[in-house]
Amino acid sequence: MKLSSLKPAEGSVKTRKRVGRGQGSGLGGTSARGHKGAQSRSGYSRKRGFEGGQMPLQRRVPKFGFKNINRVEYKAINLDTLQSLAESAGLKVINFETLYTNGLVSKSDLVKILSRGALTSALEIHAKGFSSAAITAIEAAGGKAIVD
Repeated sequence: MKLSSLKPAEGSVKTRKRVGRGQGSGLGGTSARGHKGAQSRSGYSRKRGFEGGQMPLQRRVPKFGFKNINRVEYKAINLDTLQSLAESAGLKVINFETLYTNGLVSKSDLVKILSRGALTSALEIHAKGFSSAAITAIEAAGGKAIVD
C-alpha cells in the first residue's frame, strides 16, 4: 500500500449539488426551491417550533401555575438524622459546618430542623429555621435550638 494510492471508501463521498447553474443541470430556474413562498426566498429561516402554519404545541397546551420569585427554599433535616450524627461523631453542638463536613448539606443551603424521629441526647443545634415541634422536642431532651 502506498500513500499515493489511498482513496475514500466507495460511495462515501458525494458530489455537491450545484444549484442555479442553468437548465441543463436540472437545478436551474428556481434552484430546486419551488415557486414563490417564504422558503423560496433568500434569508429565510424557520422559527423554532414552527409547524407549517398549524397551531404550535406551545400555544395548544394551556398555561398553568407560577413560580414565586420570593420563595425561600430550606434544606430539611430531621431530628433522627441529627441524633444518629451526634452518636456516630460524639457531638454536643451541631451547626452548619458540622452538617456540611458530614455531607448533609451543600454550601448554599439554608437549613431547617424538622421534628421527625426522637432526640435522646442534649444537643445545642444552630440552624436558620426550626419547626415548633422540633423546638419542643429539642428542649424536652435538654438541648438548645438557636436560630442563626
